[in-house]
Amino acid sequence: MEEMESIYGEKLSLMNDVLEDVLNKIDIVREEMKEKHFGEDPVEHCLARIKSEESMREKCIRKGIPVNVESALAEIHDAIGIRVVCAFIDDVYEIRNYIVQLSDIKVIEEKDYIKHAKPNGYRSYHMIIQHSSGLYVEIQLRTISMDTWAALEHHLYYKKNIEANAKELIVSELKRCADELASTDVSMQTIRNMIYDE
Repeated sequence: MEEMESIYGEKLSLMNDVLEDVLNKIDIVREEMKEKHFGEDPVEHCLARIKSEESMREKCIRKGIPVNVESALAEIHDAIGIRVVCAFIDDVYEIRNYIVQLSDIKVIEEKDYIKHAKPNGYRSYHMIIQHSSGLYVEIQLRTISMDTWAALEHHLYYKKNIEANAKELIVSELKRCADELASTDVSMQTIRNMIYDE
């Protein structure tokens, strides 16, 4: 069987370089914020990936665009993805503010699903940035509770054979949990502010 040609081709090396560069920039702001917050790292964890070639091919087909490197990197903006998970809501926005001020990065799109949650309860801050190399990077910023909820919702969404009435109950419970977690995030931020204000 003939091996399929890489959709990223010679750009894969550059994609890895861009991913590393943006992660290094996030590390710089983490260090600055640690100094400001008495050694406390604002980021609980950071996940980074280059979308698998199979997923990218599927996405090109789904969008009705050519399955090639130009489509994958110019028309689809999440080939390179970074998720930054913070303990507190304010840290999410502080990292966002740092990213938009970077001189070699252009912000293409921002969606604030924290202040404007999706109907199912999903919360996160999404950014599409364009690196000076011309490549796009999708950045998701969220709190630990938002990340935990999104992981659970993802598992349930892709689980097959859930009865219709059970699925309806699950969707309703997930929404309720999302709202409770959002309320807890606000309370935790308030407590943290009280501690730092003293």
